Amino acid sequence: MDVTRGYTTEDGGRLNNFAVEPRMYVEESSNAGFTPEAEKLNGRLAMIGFVALLMLEASTGKGLVGWLTGL
Repeated sequence: MDVTRGYTTEDGGRLNNFAVEPRMYVEESSNAGFTPEAEKLNGRLAMIGFVALLMLEASTGKGLVGWLTGL
């Protein structure tokens, strides 16, 4: 395929209007594992869970285990 002239031709020399090659982008840094963004999200979700448990205990008078078991 020839893309040097601003358009793409196939192997037979015919114009191929539909074969637009996307530009490749490779990110060098990995977003998996213990990244600062993942740790922030984990901390925020833990804070939401802790506050939800405090609200549950304040509204029912029981802790999580007592609320789940119905005791």
